[in-house]
Amino acid sequence: MNIQTLVKKSIAASVATMLMAPTLAVAQIQQQGDSSSKVFTLTVRSEMVLTNVVVRDKKTGEVVKGLKASDFQIFEDGKPMKIASFDFQNVDEAVALNEKTVSGKTPTIAEMMEHSIAADPRALRDHRLIVMFFDLSSMQQDDIDRSVEAAQKYINEQMQPADLVSVVSLSTSLQLDHDFTADKAALLAAVNKYNGSSSEGMGEGTTGDSEGTADDGSDFTADDTEYNNLNTDRQLYAIQSISKSLEKVDQRKSMLYFSGGMSRNGIENQASLRAATNAATRANMSIYAVDARGLEAIPPVGNASTGSLRGVSAYNGKAMQSRLDKNFSSQETLNTLASDTGGKAFFNNNDFAPAFQQIQKDTEAYYILGFRSPNQARDGRYRKLTVKLNRSDVKLEYRPGYYAPADFEHQKNEDRELALTTALRSESPVTDVAVYLQAFLFRLSGNKYFVPLSLIVPGSQIPFIKNGDKDKASLDIMGELKNAQKIPVGTIRETVKLNLGEDQQVKRKNIQYNTGFALAPGNYHLKIVVRENQTGAMGSFETDLNVPDMKKDPSLKLSSVIMSNQRVPSSGKRAKDNPMVRDGAEWVPNVAHLFRQDQHMYVMYEVYDPAKQKEAAAADAATAENAQASGLKAHPSTNGVRVLTSIEFLQGGSKVYETPLVESKSLNIPERGAVGFQFEVPLDKLKPGIYTCQVNVIDDAAGTFSFPRSAVKVVGAAPATPVAAPSTTAPAPVTPSGN
Repeated sequence: MNIQTLVKKSIAASVATMLMAPTLAVAQIQQQGDSSSKVFTLTVRSEMVLTNVVVRDKKTGEVVKGLKASDFQIFEDGKPMKIASFDFQNVDEAVALNEKTVSGKTPTIAEMMEHSIAADPRALRDHRLIVMFFDLSSMQQDDIDRSVEAAQKYINEQMQPADLVSVVSLSTSLQLDHDFTADKAALLAAVNKYNGSSSEGMGEGTTGDSEGTADDGSDFTADDTEYNNLNTDRQLYAIQSISKSLEKVDQRKSMLYFSGGMSRNGIENQASLRAATNAATRANMSIYAVDARGLEAIPPVGNASTGSLRGVSAYNGKAMQSRLDKNFSSQETLNTLASDTGGKAFFNNNDFAPAFQQIQKDTEAYYILGFRSPNQARDGRYRKLTVKLNRSDVKLEYRPGYYAPADFEHQKNEDRELALTTALRSESPVTDVAVYLQAFLFRLSGNKYFVPLSLIVPGSQIPFIKNGDKDKASLDIMGELKNAQKIPVGTIRETVKLNLGEDQQVKRKNIQYNTGFALAPGNYHLKIVVRENQTGAMGSFETDLNVPDMKKDPSLKLSSVIMSNQRVPSSGKRAKDNPMVRDGAEWVPNVAHLFRQDQHMYVMYEVYDPAKQKEAAAADAATAENAQASGLKAHPSTNGVRVLTSIEFLQGGSKVYETPLVESKSLNIPERGAVGFQFEVPLDKLKPGIYTCQVNVIDDAAGTFSFPRSAVKVVGAAPATPVAAPSTTAPAPVTPSGN
């Protein structure tokens, strides 16, 4: 998206970056629509709950086959359920799979999520589906080598004809290295790519307490708690993504998760953990977690690779206890993932073969029971499952329960935050709320540029709650700006509370959120997600931004042209850094360029580095020469320029109105090397209609010019009513409340 181009997305349902203070206003834009029309919608929701049941003989441990649906009883929270689907999977009956039904390509996980894994899902019947997931981001070199050796041994010696295996890795990104296949050579080629040199793993960060840490000569111990939390969320999000990509296949899936440990900090990662286990349960996938560190010796005072410990913890046992607690914490999350999904965890063992054997044993033959729960409450609560058989000589293996889906009303704060983050990371747009955005461009000092953003949400799509004489609602806004290397260079996170009076008629207007970034020249990608917090509906906006390098542009250097009918008071430390703030008031861009006859149009723009006339240029050159000879810094004069400008309105090819010509002979914004212009145009002389607004700018000394044009619509004045209409300057701004 070019910076000066309005982009509309109507959605039906190194760089130093500085985020400027956001503002919010009610834009004076009418929305069309018949509020009296009513649409009645009948919604029917039916969700099948599937659970795998392995039936074994108590004496021999052999799988009991030949059972029927009538032999089973299944209970949810103690209440009997009617079995709606029943199936039996047996790897002994697996037929050779036509490899053409499996992609064999190497798409990303995101691409995998958009397609069914097999062309014919029935071809996967009686096969084991095993995902070998190598979390390279958590493993060190030795851990990776052990994991690869175990995978190679399984492929060469233990893999059976019924096994279909895929290989996934997480390093700087989540990558599907090979889709499901029975081709041993292809799988070996995929896992052989992992070796010690490919390690992306980093040790867990410290918590800021120097007690018991290695004395490396530094007086500072960093607090990496936030880094640890984000890294754990990233690993859990990867598991969730893989699970979602496998939902279309009914068969039981098994994930063999090779990890160097995963730590949680209190409840910080609870929402991500619950989302990962829920996604795995819905995908009918069990997680078998393997601690790739194997059996570790934990010396009380550390090994020879670290310095001696600070403090007295090495002598009173606290250092040893801390190391044991840290090791247990890194394994506890893995154990939770395994137990909550019906899998198993394997710790403190250098032989990983039992993990593969356990998967093969658990999936050699099993029954799939399905029922439709009569409990339609989407409250996110845990529901206990109990399976019974009309025989007493067997033992049953099945997952103990599942978490019910949670609607927005019943979601916890951490779940709501996770939903926003998931929508932001998703490659698919969110389509429940209409989102509009316009970006502008102004130059700051040096070669830095300020990109103001105006985000629009139609007020008609926000369900307000009546509270006395006020309408209340709130919006969550989350955004991320990435550079050309896909590295985040700026973020937006705001909870905006709306508390509007009846005179503002918000349902016929737009809610406008203004913010901005200070950026260096380059290409960027912006994505913003907006959620209204009554129903949880979300909408997203995504576009590319190009920030030009004006130093390389020989033509007239002109900022964006801002058209506005609102100016709101602005204060704060960052107001002086925001080009949209003039004389203590912030200009609110009129994104739709829709004005009333009884309003004034405010127009603002800047011209950068205008050329000096000959006499002034010669004087500056002499000043620079003298300053260089004296070892001083030259300060060029702000005078000697000549910039001419005016604004005209065209209709049908004819000029309807033009402002008087304005001439500037000096830089009135010397800190940015700019000549700034502001116009106030009364619109009462223009008839209602659509006009072409042309800004004429001429740099007389350089002989350069620019004539940017924009479409403007003028409508009739607001009718006189007992309720006072909004003033020309603005209604009272709504102050956002940030998190």
